Amino acid sequence: MYFLGVDIGSLTVKVVLLGGDGKILASGVNRAGYRGQETAGALAGTILADQGIPSTEIAYTVATGYGRVTFVGTGGTCAPLTPVMASEEISEISCQARGVYHLFPGARTIIDIGGQDSKAIRLAASGRVVDFAMNDKCAAGTGRFLEVMAQALEVDIQDLGDLSLRGTNKVNISSTCTVFAESETISHLARGADRADIAAGLHEAIASRILGMASRVGLEPQVVLTGGVAMNRGVAKALEAKCGQAIVIPPHPQITGALGAALLARERWERTVRGLRHGD
Repeated sequence: MYFLGVDIGSLTVKVVLLGGDGKILASGVNRAGYRGQETAGALAGTILADQGIPSTEIAYTVATGYGRVTFVGTGGTCAPLTPVMASEEISEISCQARGVYHLFPGARTIIDIGGQDSKAIRLAASGRVVDFAMNDKCAAGTGRFLEVMAQALEVDIQDLGDLSLRGTNKVNISSTCTVFAESETISHLARGADRADIAAGLHEAIASRILGMASRVGLEPQVVLTGGVAMNRGVAKALEAKCGQAIVIPPHPQITGALGAALLARERWERTVRGLRHGD
């Protein structure tokens, strides 16, 4: 038997395929586009085809993320490439917690920074979610903030983090609002400030915003950083400098939610099988 975790975010979709033993067999990440559920279906179909696994051998699928509801049951609108639909949808908070705890049993705080939202999740020693805080109403503290600033600095978004690490005289960015921070950035450039110094200031600003949110749930080590923004080394360094703690980053920080969804899919299926065996 095989299990799928599908994370349909606002900007990207992530799919993780687990074997019956709970080990990751394959995973994939793709841009969501305008039809994230169809992109997720196509990505799942490609992964299954590459592994030589027919969709009929998928015992259970859990969907999570922004577009999870549209991927469940007969309401799903997956691409024609695959008939895969989720058996159940589970919140991204629960899936992130499950995926991170699987990788790091010592994790007590998760900071997840995606393209359009960010969240802080506090875990108990058992991996249970104790509390969480979320920013999904403002671009500040998200990947979108960094995209706008990269455009203002005229650098590729993939290079922004490394640019910030080269800053030697950090420029203060007083606003964490994306619109005002962009205006400040342009003003600093007009006055001849070094781009690396401005980038360093921008990363400190986003770290301040993120840690302000995380303080609402408590920042207890081990702190794990996930999401696409976790691949920006400048953000991780800025967070460490501001909070005075080491930040742990998974090898593939974008797929932790999908991994948690796949693990929960396996657990749900096993629970169902046990129930049938005992006549529940």
